[in-house]
Amino acid sequence: MKNFVFALLIFTPFLALAQGPKMGGEKMEARKVAWLTTKLDLSAEDAKIFWPIYNDYVREQSTLRKERMQKMISFRKLKEIEDLDDEEIQTLILNDFNFRQRDLNIERKYYNKFKSSLPIKTVGKFYRAQEAFKKEILQQYRAAMPAPQTN
Repeated sequence: MKNFVFALLIFTPFLALAQGPKMGGEKMEARKVAWLTTKLDLSAEDAKIFWPIYNDYVREQSTLRKERMQKMISFRKLKEIEDLDDEEIQTLILNDFNFRQRDLNIERKYYNKFKSSLPIKTVGKFYRAQEAFKKEILQQYRAAMPAPQTN
């Protein structure tokens, strides 16, 4: 169960893509924007600062995630791990580390942009609201999953 939750948290950004027409990426992002708007309750002045930075942040993350999805598709097409040589396995693992580091670099970059432009309490609300949104989506996803079959 821990592995499932861990995998789900890592791939939460991909849930919108995986759900297809039911909840496409644009709909999910629109829902997140509405959520953030409600939770942040920005002044008009702060909103003029926040939303352009946020939009750049989302664009950068989206570009990285699309690239990562392409790599994951390639990874899925590979033969079994047992059939790979040590160098191939190391390359796959290091590529994953690289993507996670690049994602963290984007997070830090935009954290610095947010905190240099907005009150730190607003920045804190933003990060808390993002986590709450992920939790909400995860709960909805779990509720929509069929119950496990027992024999």
